[in-house]
Amino acid sequence: MSIKAGKETIYKGEFEESIGASGQPQWLKDVREQAFSDFTYKGFPTVRDEEWKYTNVSEIASGEWRRGEADSEIPDLSSGIFSEIETGNRIVFVDGVYRADLGSISKDLDAKPFTACYEDQTFREKFAKVVDPALNGFTALNTAFTGEGVFIKAEKNTKIEGPINIVFVGRGETANFPRVLFVGETGSEAEIVEHYLRAEDSSYFTNSVVEISLADEARLIHTRVQRESGKAFHIVTSNAKLGRGSVYDATNVSLGAKLSRHDLGLDFSAPGAEAWVDGLYLVDDSQHADTHSRIDHRVPNCTSHQSYKGILDGKSRAVFNGKVFVHKKATGTDAFQSNKNLLLSNDARVDTKPQLEIFNDDVKCAHGATVGQLEDEELFYLLSRGLNEDLARNLLTYGFAEEIIEKIKVPSVKKALDEAVLNRLHARLDAE
Repeated sequence: MSIKAGKETIYKGEFEESIGASGQPQWLKDVREQAFSDFTYKGFPTVRDEEWKYTNVSEIASGEWRRGEADSEIPDLSSGIFSEIETGNRIVFVDGVYRADLGSISKDLDAKPFTACYEDQTFREKFAKVVDPALNGFTALNTAFTGEGVFIKAEKNTKIEGPINIVFVGRGETANFPRVLFVGETGSEAEIVEHYLRAEDSSYFTNSVVEISLADEARLIHTRVQRESGKAFHIVTSNAKLGRGSVYDATNVSLGAKLSRHDLGLDFSAPGAEAWVDGLYLVDDSQHADTHSRIDHRVPNCTSHQSYKGILDGKSRAVFNGKVFVHKKATGTDAFQSNKNLLLSNDARVDTKPQLEIFNDDVKCAHGATVGQLEDEELFYLLSRGLNEDLARNLLTYGFAEEIIEKIKVPSVKKALDEAVLNRLHARLDAE
């Protein structure tokens, strides 16, 4: 059975049932039906597709997944892996289902599930406009099963105090379709933290879409932490459209999942915008982490800086493909892109391909990639100071990762990631 035929058998009946029972307005049903038509035509991407030739998703395509359902099981959000989530604004989804009973939203924050947004004009104007549903089979499938996402709006000339935590908990043999739409109005300031966490070490499939729309002079700090089950599959597409003078500062950390893929897009739609997009992927055993980014400079005097680091151990594999396009009218562009990888095993492998396409002479652009192991001189220096070899190697590896983690300003999240990296390296900074 082909991937396309198998996919149609698995999803068609469930889609028809879900859209019939959704209670959604006709305009949203039309969007969903077109998306499912796109999915039926495209199917899941295969290694024959240029953008996916290093990432084989056949296990996802052939999986017998079921949609998550609301039930009486409530994960303990006060201990373990959930302890990094600060109190305050917290929006929780379990197996893709919105759980108001597990979250807390202040009265000053305009955040609500999609089911409460159907008549909201801003929601209708922005939904499925920042991420094209037809981008690939995964974005089409997510849009087709749009249900309980979250819509967050930062009001004009206001600053939202404290981070907005959006928590996605996965478990069971489920297929989850999280969706976030964030709109920052003119002069607004906000910080959101996406947490992708596991309630148990089981196999499930997360297919997420995040849309960010920033108006003129809006500012957003966006942190994404992926700590899914080691048996899970994690696919996310996040795009940001930047208005005049807006600032977007993103940090993406990927530690979990058997297979993960992050497609990131930036669209500079007005002059003077700035974006910093940094990331860290730490993989071992047979994990696979794929990062694809596309940054479009269409207008003058915009800045984009991208720095991604990878640490690979065991038989893990990573992919980094970063594309920066500087269009003809984008004079004064400042674009920088870097991908650095540290291999801790002879069996680890990374495919890295930073790309620049420039159609304007009045720009400042640079890109580069490195793949290597720990420096002998640095290791010798620590050994000569009395450290044992294992601790010396772990300290150097930790230092390589810390540059990215240091960007995160939410203390509880930063502390949890520090500990997660150290635990992955089987080390403690105070070890003798």
